[in-house]
Amino acid sequence: MAQFGKAQTAARREDARFLTGRGRYIDDTAPEGALHAVFFRSQVAHAEIRALDLGAARAAPGVAAVLSAGDLEAAGVSLHLATDPVTNRDGTTAPDPFRPVLARGRVRHVGEAVAVVIAQTLAQARDAAELIGFETDDLPVHLDLAPGGAALHADAPGNVAYDWALGDAAAVEAAFATAAHRVTLRVEHNRVIANAMEPRGAWADWDGARLHLSFSGQGPWEARATLAAMLGLPVEAVRVTNPDVGGGFGMKAMTYPEYVVLGAAARLLGRPVRWMSDRTEAMLTDNAGRDLVSEAEMAFDADHRITAYRVNILSNLGAYSSEFGQQIQSTVSARVLTGVYDIGTAFVNARGIYTNTTPVDAFRGAGRPEAIYTIERVMDHAAQVLGVDPWALRERNFVTAFPYRTVPGEVYDVGDFARVLARVRREADVAGFPARRAASAARGRRRGLGLCCYIESILGEAAETARVEFRADGTVALYVGTLSNGQGHETVFAHFLADRTGIPAECITVVQGDTDLIPRGGGTGGSRSVTVQGTATIATVAKIAEGFAAFLGEALGAEGFAFDGATFRAPGTNHAVTMLEAAGMARAAGREDLLDQTARARLPGRSFPNGAHVAEVEVDPETGAVSVVRYTVTDDFGVLIHPRLAEGQVHGGVAQGIGQAVTERAVHDAHGQLLTATFMDYAVPRADDLPMIAFSHEPVPSTANPLGMKGCGEAGTVGALAAVANAVADALAPEVPRAEVQMPFTPERVWRWLAQAEGRVAAE
Repeated sequence: MAQFGKAQTAARREDARFLTGRGRYIDDTAPEGALHAVFFRSQVAHAEIRALDLGAARAAPGVAAVLSAGDLEAAGVSLHLATDPVTNRDGTTAPDPFRPVLARGRVRHVGEAVAVVIAQTLAQARDAAELIGFETDDLPVHLDLAPGGAALHADAPGNVAYDWALGDAAAVEAAFATAAHRVTLRVEHNRVIANAMEPRGAWADWDGARLHLSFSGQGPWEARATLAAMLGLPVEAVRVTNPDVGGGFGMKAMTYPEYVVLGAAARLLGRPVRWMSDRTEAMLTDNAGRDLVSEAEMAFDADHRITAYRVNILSNLGAYSSEFGQQIQSTVSARVLTGVYDIGTAFVNARGIYTNTTPVDAFRGAGRPEAIYTIERVMDHAAQVLGVDPWALRERNFVTAFPYRTVPGEVYDVGDFARVLARVRREADVAGFPARRAASAARGRRRGLGLCCYIESILGEAAETARVEFRADGTVALYVGTLSNGQGHETVFAHFLADRTGIPAECITVVQGDTDLIPRGGGTGGSRSVTVQGTATIATVAKIAEGFAAFLGEALGAEGFAFDGATFRAPGTNHAVTMLEAAGMARAAGREDLLDQTARARLPGRSFPNGAHVAEVEVDPETGAVSVVRYTVTDDFGVLIHPRLAEGQVHGGVAQGIGQAVTERAVHDAHGQLLTATFMDYAVPRADDLPMIAFSHEPVPSTANPLGMKGCGEAGTVGALAAVANAVADALAPEVPRAEVQMPFTPERVWRWLAQAEGRVAAE
């Protein structure tokens, strides 16, 4: 199994430039003299466009162009931004309704782009946008997360985007018919907004033959293919880059309408064009996350072993299917449908619903937090209904024999869920909880403890490419097909290569996010980056070592040169040549072919990070305020390259999970207007909303990759939702039934639940 040296403790090399203001984000990199773009957006959620008058805007000072959908079509631009549809349960492919990059004929959500104004300055573009005449005939607004309502798309009857299923429905029904116990729970998942520290932005430049688009994202390769197809260009005529990125969380993984429009505008005008979203614009237009309802049922035998599990999901896709939107709550979520439990009979039916809201797509965890939240809420509810300890019920049903094939067909290669559970029980001092609960009660607070046992799967392309170039100045460039959004890739990848080659880490530069330099890559998402990129780097190092060993044998007249990870040695000689020395000798001998090597590697299987989270909350019954006061995590990430960075990823993931559980919720009024479009109204968690997060690690190295790794980027969020929710339910019991406890746990909601239980207010 892989061993790591300095990579495990290295300080983040990126931080020096980030903390001193030398980061190069999208707004820092726009070409000098670039024109500014401002998008004119719909102020209504659903309407036919009766008139769009661009004349006054086009005549405004400083304006270079004002473009509508018709202008783009006239220039040969394909308007439709395609998605990845699922296969329905009847075998048909779900429809892919027309989604124009600028609205044509109809608008379907507040914030949908209708036109773009391009001017010399940002102020001029904004002023001109105010002059656009826009007349509409209102249509009924559909916001209910249910089939029916005013149709958004002709090819989606009843606003049902897809109807997907997995499992044996008849076998599940038979198991429920003979079950000793059955439990049912409705689980709601509130809509959230990603709110990356750096909002979305992009710029485009056309040099007369090639288009260069740069955007704040999670990988440039899919965007290159999309732009080429929609603009009618050969792929080689499109270059896409990603500079430093201030957070992505899945929300920046896809190609958005603005990028296509900017590319078309730059080509039409022959000048670079830039755009940067402001915070409210981002809240209105960034793909949202979650927003679904699951009806879950679980059957048990007389010994409290699970015999069947059934889930029916209704998920909100918003006004259009986004790039991965149909997959998230169907094929992706189902990968961990049965969690860490030995459930041989299961069925899930997922339907996507179109509503007059911003599209919904991947957000940290992308389907796995939703699936785990559902099953872990059901497990706690089942324990209460059955009158058994929730910890014991989980342990009784754990998967214990590996490899284990799940109902969705995933193979859990390794794991020791009981060991993880035992460790988190100790670390969380569960034995001391009664005393802490009593102390809270003495202060007039209700204290609850919640557990979540989770598993997730790494996603994304299983193959990746690594290229290593030895430069003439003695430095080395490592070209990677992933893209850092703040995770510390520059540190990890450089030190990983250093540990494998003996090259000093300070001599290694990590190159990322440029399709001209890296023709193929899978980008960052699904917790794939270090595992798949590290595997590709191993393959490249092996190729380099093989080439240098043969060269040294010829150059030094010795046979049997082998590389030990630091030096090349030949038996029976005193030769000891470092990798950099070998590169210098090869350059002097004119062997340039040895100095730039590329290899591609594919993971033999998917790995499955898992762990257990324990949250403790205090509830103030007078105000309904919920405070997360204690939080403990024990994870199994397999082999860790950099434990401190992994722990940081867990902390960030837990913070986002606590945010969704306690403070965050995107709210629309009856007309489809987003009421939470600023930080005055949308409550991301702050430092004083979060406790210290204790982290421990119980690794079982994966057999699904040569590094033994399992990924860690999204695990914190996957486990946090249910841990906090179960803790709140515990704090409110028995007065408030667990079935009524739904995220987010805002003071008003929690206070009302308690007031209704006590008869102080009428039930809604």
